[in-house]
Amino acid sequence: MSDEDSETPATELQGGEENELPIIQLCALVEEVSYGNSALNTETEMFEKYYNKLEPTGQRHPRLSEIKVMGAEFAQLRGRRKSKFRTDMDRGLGLSCDQKCEIILKELEDTKDEMRHMRANAERNLQHHEAIIEEAEIRWVEVQKAVYEFKKDILKTIPKKKGSILATQKMIKYIEDMNCRRDSMKDKLRLKNVSLKAQRKKMLLQLRQKEEVGEALRDVDFQQLKIKNAQFLETAEAKNQELVQLKLECGNTLQILNTYKSKLQRAVDMSIHLDKEILLRKELLEKIERETLQVEEDRAKAEAANKRLCRQLAEFRAPPVILYVREKIVTGDLEKTIKMWERKVEIAEMSLKGYRKAWNKMKTTNEHLQAICPPGK
Repeated sequence: MSDEDSETPATELQGGEENELPIIQLCALVEEVSYGNSALNTETEMFEKYYNKLEPTGQRHPRLSEIKVMGAEFAQLRGRRKSKFRTDMDRGLGLSCDQKCEIILKELEDTKDEMRHMRANAERNLQHHEAIIEEAEIRWVEVQKAVYEFKKDILKTIPKKKGSILATQKMIKYIEDMNCRRDSMKDKLRLKNVSLKAQRKKMLLQLRQKEEVGEALRDVDFQQLKIKNAQFLETAEAKNQELVQLKLECGNTLQILNTYKSKLQRAVDMSIHLDKEILLRKELLEKIERETLQVEEDRAKAEAANKRLCRQLAEFRAPPVILYVREKIVTGDLEKTIKMWERKVEIAEMSLKGYRKAWNKMKTTNEHLQAICPPGK
């Protein structure tokens, strides 16, 4: 705002202090004073920051506190709307345009430096966190692979019986193999770390030699390296995104592979069961075939006997009645003769029993007599 605009309200105040101003003019004056105060506060803060950067903390000039006090008095004087005194204060205490431009440019450069440092720190933190995430993903894949191998090699192969010696031996062997693999991995990483340290030491030595010879990088080369670094960072970011996508695809593929492996395992189990079933069916078929052959042989024999009997039945002729009567008479005579001889046999057996009983009695008596009177006496 110009000096003429600032002098007009002051003249009105000086000329007619008894008359009250309208509310609209009062609001405009308050808004003008607030805007001026905020601008002065901003300039004061920027000047204080610039002064603090130029002067050490313990060697600050006492002029700064005087400037602050005078700035506060100046703000109060602006509130009273005394234009002439205010103009003198502006001329005595205000900064020139060149000084303001210098302060603003310095503040702009500091802000840019802070933004560059913040961007570098953010990129460093981002790379650090991406490395941590990548390491965690690799570790997660390794853990999943180890869990799958443990389930496949140990849990599915050990017997279900608790306390089995075979299960304990397999578990100990699995742990020993894991320890051996970890020891070998540790040796590889240690050797790699040693080689990287040697390479870093060699590169530092080359850089020191270049600096001593005078082949240090110039500002233009540094800017080119920055551009190349930005390009490489963009390429690395694209590769990281591609790597993340490939890792996701790899995880999905691993899940699909595990699903197909489980299906394959079930199919193999089913195939083994079907092979056993086929073997049992073959044995049953062979048994049925043997029984069929035996039945065929029996059927052939039965058919031959049936044919023979049918032939005999066809060739059978009934004898004459007279011959039948004669044979019947002969049969009756023979039956009578048989009954007569059976009776004679029964009588002979009864006589034999009587003779045998008498003989036994005589034998017993003789033995008794011999026992009483031996022959030698």
